[in-house]
Amino acid sequence: MVRMVTSTQRRRLGAASALLMGAALICACGEKPHDSVGAPAPSQSSGPAGPTSSPAPGASPYVEPGVVDGAPHNGENNAYRRPGDMSPASEEAAEAEAARMTPVLKRLHAKKKWDPESVRAALTGELGYEVVKTGSKGKVLSGNLIVQEMRSRYENDEYITPEGTMIGLRVRKDACVTAFVQPTNYEARANGPFMETGCMEPPTGH
Repeated sequence: MVRMVTSTQRRRLGAASALLMGAALICACGEKPHDSVGAPAPSQSSGPAGPTSSPAPGASPYVEPGVVDGAPHNGENNAYRRPGDMSPASEEAAEAEAARMTPVLKRLHAKKKWDPESVRAALTGELGYEVVKTGSKGKVLSGNLIVQEMRSRYENDEYITPEGTMIGLRVRKDACVTAFVQPTNYEARANGPFMETGCMEPPTGH
């Protein structure tokens, strides 16, 4: 026997079905959906910041170009060791005198005659240079050659004077020959005058 469903009963069934479906949707799987909004941003790299990064602790605030060890003001402190500029003509004249002097130094070195007396005698006698003569205040009166013993240095708690001779020859106002002969080697080179020592090789330290 078929039971007839009235319209009132159909409305009640529909309402009940709607309630059951809503409950099923709310409780589905028991999981909370993921949400990307408000999630923390990925952490940024903490590596170097490039050219604007601050210098390393202890780095010198001033390093001159070309200074290998980074010593501050190295160029300023050693300015006295730089020879002056020469004109092209003066440089040519100085190089010619260095070429004349070199064979004499070579022969003295071979004979082990590197003391100032032997060197002075050879340079004045063979090449015609004149030893510098100065006045009471150190003003050069005549001559163009200075010959002296090597500079002393502090070694093993005392000052010693190495064997050998230093030479300075004034060729022109802006041109010199700076030379030496010693047990290990010899040399004559053309250069401009030094700020404090003229045509003589300056010391290595002030």
